[in-house]
Amino acid sequence: MSTTILINEFFSSATQKFAVVGASTNRTKFGNKVLRWYIDHGYTAVPVNPNEKAIESVACVPNLSSLPGSPAEYHVSIITPPTVTKSVLEEAHKNGIKRVWLQPKVESPEALEYAQEVGLQVIAGGPCVLVDGVELQSRL
Repeated sequence: MSTTILINEFFSSATQKFAVVGASTNRTKFGNKVLRWYIDHGYTAVPVNPNEKAIESVACVPNLSSLPGSPAEYHVSIITPPTVTKSVLEEAHKNGIKRVWLQPKVESPEALEYAQEVGLQVIAGGPCVLVDGVELQSRL
């Protein structure tokens, strides 16, 4: 499946809910910028960070299993070190999450192989929601 199709499906609904794994309180970090992008574009976005209570005035959850409602209803942006990414994908799969966006430089060969093995729909290899999301979100 092409990256363009995967991104279109990631934003398939204006009411889609998102989780941002690796969200940060530091506004200069991409984990914060990605979270703010979703919020600024009118999406429901939940920061996932086990060390914070809230980011950008939004309550944090420590992991994907703790997302409000059903975790399977969320699409996930991941902004973590590559050494952590595979474990995030494992948790996503365990919780029925189907679509994930690995923001630039978070993927590892092991994570990509795992995602393919379990059938996750993954955007990886360079596209960034901060750049590519704006154009696609405007099409909804």
